[in-house]
Amino acid sequence: MTETVEDSREADTRVAWRPVLLVTGVVAVLHLAVAARYGWHRDEFYYVITGRHPAWGYVDQPPLTPVLARLAAALPGGVLPLRVLAVAAEAGCVLLGAKLAAELGGRRRAQLVTAAAVAACPAFVAASALFGTTVVDQLCWLAVTVATARALRLGTIPAWLLAGLLAGVGLENKDTIAALLVGIGLGLLITRRSMLRTPGPWLAAALALLIALPNVLWNASYSWPWPDVRMAGVLSGRSGSALTQVPELLLLLTGPPLLVLAVIGVRRLCSGAGRPHRWLLVVALTAVVFIAVTSGKSYYAAPMLPGLFAAGAVRVEAANTRDGRRSWPIAIAATAVFAIVIGLPVFPPKITNSIGLSSTVMETYGWPEYVRQIVSVADRYPAGTVIFTSNYGEAGALTTLGPAEGLHNPVSSGHNAYGFWGPPPGGDATVLCVGEFTSGYLRQFWSQVTEIAPLTLPDGLSNEETEKHAAIYSCRQPHGSWAQLWPGLAHLG
Repeated sequence: MTETVEDSREADTRVAWRPVLLVTGVVAVLHLAVAARYGWHRDEFYYVITGRHPAWGYVDQPPLTPVLARLAAALPGGVLPLRVLAVAAEAGCVLLGAKLAAELGGRRRAQLVTAAAVAACPAFVAASALFGTTVVDQLCWLAVTVATARALRLGTIPAWLLAGLLAGVGLENKDTIAALLVGIGLGLLITRRSMLRTPGPWLAAALALLIALPNVLWNASYSWPWPDVRMAGVLSGRSGSALTQVPELLLLLTGPPLLVLAVIGVRRLCSGAGRPHRWLLVVALTAVVFIAVTSGKSYYAAPMLPGLFAAGAVRVEAANTRDGRRSWPIAIAATAVFAIVIGLPVFPPKITNSIGLSSTVMETYGWPEYVRQIVSVADRYPAGTVIFTSNYGEAGALTTLGPAEGLHNPVSSGHNAYGFWGPPPGGDATVLCVGEFTSGYLRQFWSQVTEIAPLTLPDGLSNEETEKHAAIYSCRQPHGSWAQLWPGLAHLG
């Protein structure tokens, strides 16, 4: 059988599957070993609950992650099925990192260095500690990046349609992937303009927009500013300035050894040898400009790092120095240890809390204790007494874990999507308010406010709830019905 040109091109970019799968397997085992060690994260509760309210969008996210979270939560094992999804996404990023290196011309060593760099990158390790839009976004970014590199190499319409399909799926998960798509478009315009005279990229863009259209129409069904625009404005105001976000991206989310690899990748892409793949450099610059202009969180841009890692690994492989063959495995392994220590629940909660390793990790600890404290108070009130919480984490924990503790009270919140779903019916004379409230705030809505007890963790540990003095309040004599109070209680954040 005669080999086609396309078959020959595919053969030139084959992945060294055996060693790459070995790296991926080690990553999966390490993550799964501690996946459910502490417990749920507030965001995971929220994704599951939003998934139980099927829609083409929510005020703070498109529908993909909530749908996946709902399906995973229906399986036995509590939070573990969600964490398995997170680990699977992380493993997919590692595999795609190796494939990206292959697309850039890297052989076995370059593929292994890239796969290991992605696996060791603190931004990727920390994201996979819980299931949410971030870890899925990383997978989607890498999938689209690899598919685009492949489409540029093959130049066929099916290859471009695959990239468009993956981009559309990514847009149904998190809007920030738009930064990648803009970067790809600018990259083609600047470095591969001839490709824009072919139908492939345009068909890919049309397919991506078609898949994203239901979420766009859902947003457009609300008055301007659309829900996701309002949410973006709130988040940008809380993320800090570009002066803090960009250095954090370069150092904390990458780690010094991987930052060196990324710089080597930039040099490769700026060289003559890297010219065919220089669009990756435009993607990286676009991502950094995106977080700088929007004051977005630094980890939004982290998925662009594997492109620089892959380019750097190709250059390292080409240099083939004896010192490099020894130093890079050690440097990447050291980064991996650092990332695991700061990003995963490897220590007992008391140690993690005392040395302040990760606020995100501590946010996965203590929810059953909080729920039991709330249930012990709710038992003193009629079963129909509404529990109103300050944030979606508290509401989600009570809804998810409360029934097993004997809680049968209706639970509501004004936070994010909960605020869009509207108030409970009626105008209860007594409400239990739970969370990061102050008595002064609650008195805007109820005349009589009494703090019953603060929410606490065992052994004097602390996380966001205790640091902000979350407590249980009894609130009586409302200043109107729920419908009348709701415009003041609903909020984004």
